[in-house]
Amino acid sequence: MNRSQLSLFFLLMITGAWAQDVTQYVDPTIGNVARFLVPTYPTAHLPNQMIRAYPEKGDYLTDQVKSFPLQIAGHRNQGLFQFKVLKGTYSERSLDHRMVIDHDLQEVHPWAYATYLIEDELWVRFAPGRKAAIYQFETQKQEPLHWVISGSGDLSATLKGNVLKLRDKIRYTTRGTSPEHRVMDVFAHVVLTDEYGKALKDLKLDVVDNRYILSVANASHVQMKYGISYISAKQAAFNYGQELANAQLEGLAAAGKEIWQNTLGQIQVTGGSDAQRRTFYTALYRTYERMVDINEYGQYYSGYDDQVHQSERPFYVDDWVWDTYLAQHPLRTILNPQLEGDMLHSYTEMYRQSGWMPTFPQVYGNHLCMNAYHSSAIFLDGYRKGIRNYEVSKAYEGIKKNLTQGTFIPWRQGISRRSIDDFYHQKGYFPALAIGQEESDPMMDGFEKRQPVPVTLGISYDFWAMTQLAEELGIQQDVRAFADKANDYKNLWHPEHRLFMPKDESGAWVPIDPKLDGGLGYREYYDENNGWTYAWDVKHDIDGLVELLGGKQAAEDRLDQLFREPLGIRKSQFYVNGSNSTGMVGQFSMGNEPSFHIPYLYNYFGAPWKTQKRTRFLLDVWFKDNIFGIPGDEDGGGMTAFVVFTSMGIYPVTPGVPQYAITSPVFEKVIINLTNGKQFTIIAEGASQKNKYIQRAFLNGKEIFTPFISHEEIMSGATLELELAAYPNKNWGK
Repeated sequence: MNRSQLSLFFLLMITGAWAQDVTQYVDPTIGNVARFLVPTYPTAHLPNQMIRAYPEKGDYLTDQVKSFPLQIAGHRNQGLFQFKVLKGTYSERSLDHRMVIDHDLQEVHPWAYATYLIEDELWVRFAPGRKAAIYQFETQKQEPLHWVISGSGDLSATLKGNVLKLRDKIRYTTRGTSPEHRVMDVFAHVVLTDEYGKALKDLKLDVVDNRYILSVANASHVQMKYGISYISAKQAAFNYGQELANAQLEGLAAAGKEIWQNTLGQIQVTGGSDAQRRTFYTALYRTYERMVDINEYGQYYSGYDDQVHQSERPFYVDDWVWDTYLAQHPLRTILNPQLEGDMLHSYTEMYRQSGWMPTFPQVYGNHLCMNAYHSSAIFLDGYRKGIRNYEVSKAYEGIKKNLTQGTFIPWRQGISRRSIDDFYHQKGYFPALAIGQEESDPMMDGFEKRQPVPVTLGISYDFWAMTQLAEELGIQQDVRAFADKANDYKNLWHPEHRLFMPKDESGAWVPIDPKLDGGLGYREYYDENNGWTYAWDVKHDIDGLVELLGGKQAAEDRLDQLFREPLGIRKSQFYVNGSNSTGMVGQFSMGNEPSFHIPYLYNYFGAPWKTQKRTRFLLDVWFKDNIFGIPGDEDGGGMTAFVVFTSMGIYPVTPGVPQYAITSPVFEKVIINLTNGKQFTIIAEGASQKNKYIQRAFLNGKEIFTPFISHEEIMSGATLELELAAYPNKNWGK
C-alpha cells in the first residue's frame, strides 16, 4: 500500500466509512457484453495496482475460456504468461482445447475470481496482490495436472524444485512512415505448493510446439503463487517474497476485499434502489483500474528511456487521456489529490525520460492514439485545484513542446511537426481533403484519416489549457503568443449548418452531410462521432459557443434539437459507419466521451431543469446493473467516472475550471470522506425517479441560486442540500 492509499485507509477508519459494506454492490460482470465494440472485463485487481487478471474468453456470452493470464500489462492488452490447465493425460491435440465453464458457478469480485471448469471437474481460483498473486486449482481426487504456458514467441522457462521462472517480451510498434519498435522484458517467479503451503514435488517441465508444459504426477490441490516484475527475475522473486512468502489464497482475497471496502467506502450513499447502488459502486470500482503503479518496492523499469530508476515514489502508467481527462482525472482530484499528484508526477517523469509529454502512456511507452494533446488539461485542472506536488515547470515545458513542436496528425503524437501542422499554426484549422482529393502526406493513417474538425477543436482546447497554465505560472510571453489559438475552433463554424464543418486548404467548405459522411467512424471529417456531437465540443469557451448559436435561448433550442434530431437513416445502416456512436438519443451519443458534458450545458443556457431531466433519463436508460449495462466503450474507467459524478449530482464540465455543474442526484444522501479529514455531503431528501427536479438549493445552510459549486467549496467540507419535487422549477439557477 503506497502513501496515498495508506493515508486514505486511516482516514476511512477514523471517519467510520465502515458503516456500510459497499463491496456487496460491486459486480464486475456489468457491461461484459458490448453493444457493438469492446465490453468491460471482470478484472480482479487492487486499486491502481500493477497485477490485473481475468479469464481470456472473448466476452461474457461464450462458455469457453481460452486461457488464464498471470498478468495483464494494460487495459485491453493481451495477457502475459497465458496458461491452460488440463487433467489426466495430454496430447498435442488437446493443448489447444478450450476450458468450458458454467456461468452460474463463477464467483466474480474485484478481490477474487473463481470458476468451475465443468468438463474437467476442476476449480480455478485467483486472488491479486500488488505485484504478486495466487492461482489455486482444486479437483476431487489425486490425479495428474498440467499447465500449458504460452507467450509472445520469446517465452523461456526454467524449473528448479517447485520454483518456475518465466521470462517473456512485450513488443510494440508505433504507426507512421518510420515506425519505432519497442521491446521490454517481463518476468515471473512462480512457486507451486499444496493446500498447506508445502512445496509441490514431482514437477516436470516439457516443451511442445513452442509451449511449456508444467506437470505434476499426482495432486488434488495446487497453489500457484507468483511475483511479476518488469525489472528482472531477481526482482520478481523479491516481489513474491514481499507479498506471498507466507500467504494463502483465502487470506490474500480477504485482505483485498478489505482494501476495496476502504477505497470504495470513501463514498457512502443513502437511498436509491439496489440496482442504482450496484451501478454506482461498480462504476466507482472501474475508475480504479487505471492508472497502475509499477514501482516495485523502490525501483521501476521505464519504457520511456529503457532504464531502471530508483525511486520511493509511485510510478503510474496505463492511461488513455483522450478518454480520462474528462471525468476520471477530475474525480481523483476530489477523492485522492495525493494520488492524482503522483500520476501527474509520473507524466512529468515520462516527458523527462522520453522527450514528449505522453497522451496514452503504457508500460512500454506512449501509445500513439486518438487526437490532440489533452494531457494539457489534467495538469491545468490539477494545478488550479492545488495539486502541485511535482515539477510544474517541467510539465509545462512538455505541454508546450507537444503543441508547438509536435504533429497534430491523429495517432501520431510524439512525432515532430510537419507541413500540415505549419498550415494549422498559420491558418488556425486542420485542413480536410477536398472531395476527390488524394492524400499527400504519407504520415496520415489510412484508417484513422485526418479528423480535421475534432483535431481543430481539441487543439484549440489544448492551447487554452496551455495558456491558462502559463498565466498561472506568470509566463506572459506565452500567453501573448498563444492565447488567441484557443479561438481557432471558430474558423470551422458554419453559420448556416450551425455546426463545425470541414474546410480544405483553400479555405472552401467541404460539402458533406455532417450526420452521415466521412466513412467508418466519420474519420475523414470527424472522429467516432458525427458533426452533431462535435457541435458542442467547446468546453473551454461555452460563452463563445452561445454567441455562435445566437444567444442562450437559441442555444437551448438547438440542444433540445440534438436530443430529438432523427438519425436520418435506418439503424441497421447507421451503425455501419456509426458503431462508435452508441447509446443514441436523437443525435446525442451517450456511449462516447465527447458527449459526456453535453447534457450539462443547459445549466449554462439558463435551463438547469433540463439538465436534471436529461441526466436522470440517461442514467436510467443506458446504465443498468446487468451484463449489457454500459452503452459504449467504457475505456477502463473513462466512462464510468461520468456515472459516479452524475449519480452524485455534480459534473466537471470543463477540466481546467475548478467548478462543477449541479444536477439531480440519484441518492437521498451522499457523503464523501475527503482525505483532508473533512466531509462533502449532498442531501436530496425524497430523491426518486419522479422527484428529480431541484426546487431550491442550499450550501452550508445558505440558499444559492446558481447551478454550480466550486472545487474549493467541496474540499472545504461543504453540505449541499437540494429540495426536489416531481415538477421542475424553471426559474431555479436560471
